[in-house]
Formats: sequence, C-alpha cells, structure tokens
Amino acid sequence: MAIERTFQPLPPWQRTDYCGALRASDAGRQVALWGWVSGRRDHGGLVFLDLRDREGIVQVVFNPERSAAAHEHARTVRAEYFVAVKGEVVRRAPNTVNAALPSGGIEVMADALEVLNASAPPPFPIADEEIAGSQSGAMSLSGSQSGAMVSEELRLRYRYLDLRRPRMQRNLRLRHAIVRATRAHFDEHGFVEVETPILWRPTPEGARDYLVPSRVNPGRFYALPQSPQLLKQVLMVGGLDRYYQIAKCFRDEDLRANRQPEFSQIDVEMTCPRPEDIMTIVEGMFARIYRDALGVTLSVPFTRLTYEEAMERFGSDKPDARFGMELKNLTDAFAKTELNVIRRSLAEGGAVYALKLSGEFQPTRRELDELVAQTHSRFGLGLSWAKVAGSEWQGPIAKHIGHTERSGAALALELKAGDTLFLIAGARDKVRPALGDVRLQLGTRFARPARHLLRFLWVVNFPLFEYSEQEKRLTSVNHPFTAPCPEELEALERDPLSAHSLSYDVVLNGEELGGGSIRIHNSEVQLKIFELLGLSREQAVDKFGFLLEALSYGAPPHGGIALGVDRIAMLVCGTDSLRDVMAFPKTQRAVDLMSGAPTEVDSAQLKELSVKVVL
Repeated sequence: MAIERTFQPLPPWQRTDYCGALRASDAGRQVALWGWVSGRRDHGGLVFLDLRDREGIVQVVFNPERSAAAHEHARTVRAEYFVAVKGEVVRRAPNTVNAALPSGGIEVMADALEVLNASAPPPFPIADEEIAGSQSGAMSLSGSQSGAMVSEELRLRYRYLDLRRPRMQRNLRLRHAIVRATRAHFDEHGFVEVETPILWRPTPEGARDYLVPSRVNPGRFYALPQSPQLLKQVLMVGGLDRYYQIAKCFRDEDLRANRQPEFSQIDVEMTCPRPEDIMTIVEGMFARIYRDALGVTLSVPFTRLTYEEAMERFGSDKPDARFGMELKNLTDAFAKTELNVIRRSLAEGGAVYALKLSGEFQPTRRELDELVAQTHSRFGLGLSWAKVAGSEWQGPIAKHIGHTERSGAALALELKAGDTLFLIAGARDKVRPALGDVRLQLGTRFARPARHLLRFLWVVNFPLFEYSEQEKRLTSVNHPFTAPCPEELEALERDPLSAHSLSYDVVLNGEELGGGSIRIHNSEVQLKIFELLGLSREQAVDKFGFLLEALSYGAPPHGGIALGVDRIAMLVCGTDSLRDVMAFPKTQRAVDLMSGAPTEVDSAQLKELSVKVVL
C-alpha cells in the first residue's frame, strides 16, 4: 500500500468535543470527535463503535441508511485504531440507556469516519472493565476463558498502552489536581517557588547518590540531589522567607512498591516558624488537595502524637489509626511469671507487650502458626498467643500463665471470652516494632480498614539520635541539620541519646507522607552535631563548608518539611503502588522496561568523560 494513501498527517476536521464529555443536553448537536476504538459490535445492519478519549467513552452508531460509506468503513476498524468521527448527538431509547457510562444516555449517529492510524493487536485489553487489578500489579483478563494474567512487567513494557486505560488516565489527572492545589495553596500564603539545581555536589543524606561525571572537569562528579535540603536552608539565609518547590529527587536504594529511584516531593521552608506553624500550613495544603481533587472535607487540626506515644500504643512511628488493637505494656503483670522465656527477658531488663484480637475474629491454627513464624523470621523474637475461653485459656502458653498474669492482662486489655491474646517479651526497642508489625498484619487480615477512612496524624518529638550497631556510632534519626529541643542542649554533652529534636512527620493510614523539622541555624551547634555523628571539624568543613559559612552570616531561624507527591497521589487514587501514579516508573530493579534504560554507553562517550567501566 502506498504511503500517501495510509498516512494522515492531520485530522480532516477540528474536534468539537471530548467523547466522554457528551451528555443528554447535547442532543441535536453536530459534533466532531477523535479517539481510540475501544470496542466494535457488528450487528449486520448497524455497526457500533465505542470511541474513547481521556474523558471517557461514547457509543457511535453507523447506519448504512444514513451514510453507507461510513458504515462500510466502520466494519474494517479494529481495537485501538485512532479515528475521527463526525455525526449528530441523539438521545438513546429508554430501554437502551447505559447507566454505567456518564455518556450512556446518548449516542452519536455517524455521518463520516476517517482512520487516522491503524493499530497492531494490543497485547492486553485497554478498557478497565476488562481488567481486574491486584496488589502485585498483575491484571486478569476477565473476558478470557483461560483466565490469563497480565503481569506488571508487560504493562510497563507497553506503558504507552497502559497509560490509555481509564484508571491510569484518572490517576494522572488526580495527580495533576494535587500539584495544582498545592501550588495554589502556597501561593495564597506568600510562598515563592524556586527551582534548585539537579546537578549538584554529593552530600551524605542516608542513601547512595546517583553520580554524574563531568566532561569539562575530568575526574570530578556531580550528584543528583537526594533532596534540596541544604539549598532550601541557604534560601532562608538569602532572605526568601517562604519557599516551596515541586522538586525532583534521586536516591540509589533498594526499591519496593512505594519507593522509586526518582521521585517528586513538595519541598517547603519558612523563616522563624514554630513546629505548629509548619503543621498548620501543611494541614491547609492537605485540606485544599482533598477538596479540589476529591471533593472531600478534611477535619483539621490533625491528631498529634509524640514519638514515644506512637511507639508505645502502636509499635510504629507511622501508625495506622483506622483500627484499635493498641499495644499494652504488661511488664508489671508478668513480673513474677513462671514462663521461662519471659522470665529470662525480664531478668535481662526486657519488657512484655501484648495486644488482643477481638473474639469476633477467629484466626485458624495455621494462621497463628504463620504469624509466629513470620515474627521470628523478621525480628528474631518469639510471639506467644492464647485464646480466652471463659475462666480457661487455650493455646501453647495457656498452662504457664498464672492467675496474676491473667488478671493483669484481662484488666489492661479488657479481655472477654473468645478474644485472642498476643504477647512478645524482649528488649523494649525491639518488642514494640515487632508487635506493631503483628498488629498491622492482624488489622489487614481481620479488621480490614476501609480506604475511604482518612486518619491523618502528626508524630512529633522524635529522638535526635539513634545508635547504629552496624556502624558503631550515633546516626541522625531525621538528618544532621535537625535542631535539638533547646531545653535539651546540655544533653548533647552528657547523654546525646536522650536528646529529642524539633521534628515532625505527617502520617495517613500507616503511610508516612512527609517529614520535617526546625533546622540548626547556628554554625557552632551544627559543628557539635557533626562531631557527635563522627565527623571531625575538618571533615565537616570539607563536606558542608558552604552551609557552615552561610550560617555564620546572620542566618535566621528556619524550618520546613518535605512531602512525597507520589505517595500522596497513591493514597488519593486508592492504589497500593507508586507505579500506578507515575507516568513512566521503573521496576524494583530500577529498570525502565519500555525504553530499556539503563543501557550500556558507547566507549567514545566514556572516553570523553574519563570514565572506565570495571565489572
């Protein structure tokens, strides 16, 4: 076939409407549409095309009595052909209205059809109604007799087709609404948007840097920013007063469903704020996002929990508060226990924590055994359980639990017949996270908290430092530029691990959406923190000399926060994976399956960069 007969460089007529935007009020209008053929039904006398664009689907009817040429042409098109249609909008007969479609009350009687581009048979159906998603990203073809599954790898390989799906269209438009609402909110509150460099210098921020070799400076490297942390502090020294940015960030770390090597964050910094000022601004931002994107009104202010309270009640610094099942400290109740494993733990200074699963939920013995095995595998701790059956308790440890322990547990947890008790003994800083993990597994399996429940909260007053057994030194819980609580400055000399920071994380339904802090604005205090982290003054000046110098020139107190755009979009869209809200994500091996990145580089390019590959 000659090229000039198959290539249509431009549509033959201007589009008047989007397919999915047509309604009954448009009846009688002449319209021109563009879109993909989502489905074709040939009933002999009539041909029906479902035409799809970003706004949705409309049914187009081809009647040979109205246009024989268009009718004949419609019989030749296939799924995902991109076509242009002209015709008249008419109301459907009452018995043919499709209530499942916003445009289901009308159809377009076609007068003309032009194929703008044909399509190869797609590797999977595009319409969402033919695809059932799963948490792993696989899609089942419900219309298929074989019940075949479409893997996420196939979706990412053909991402340009996956993006056509109505669900992906909706997700990306919701993401757009999130960013638009964010910009509007900060603009209304006097913030200035400033772009910071992508090519910058390596700085230790907790993850590996992506490095970029410099051709004009052989042997030297830029780093892609893990965050604009230092630069936004410099902007405050520079007098911007209120800054924000939708910033691109890069971290070379192991990936999972809610982590990508490149991501976007809402980066915010203010001069002379208190933590409450930052939290109030951010609450207003979320209220604006949910109002504009979903029409949902949030209740503000959000709940505040100290780090210690969050760990004590939920075993997590990002608690899911949509269900109860809170942890209880039963150390005193088990002080004189005869259960050897608990007695040994208490003798070593350990603690006993427990939670209950309500009697309305009855896990099987297999489920209980799996939970015990998983807890031991993940945390190296023993999970014990017992079922309350009136005055008798059942389970592996039931006969070893005396009256005092039972009474103490029953009082603390308000145990009733049918409830299941779970407990762990050991070092307190290990027991609480382990039992917190058990809580989440039980909540997911039995409580099944609804996605539409929105339990925002703040976790505040984090420890300033933690001790790394692996590195044998203090490390920052947040980052090394986080200010200590002013009343605890003396603790930096005598007991640094007891010091707390002016930091705060915002959490929704067990997902950390962002974190921030008041920063150190005094160079001597900053040097002291570097010293406690194991950096000499010379090393600190070498790595952070420009920041220390900037702080010495009348730097004002300042603080801010960084919030994950992708994670916010994931929760707004109601999905479990960041890959569902990013246009071109990478796999868990940091590979772009569509383009094939990363790729090998030509030896001439490497030579120009003074780089040699050694495997």
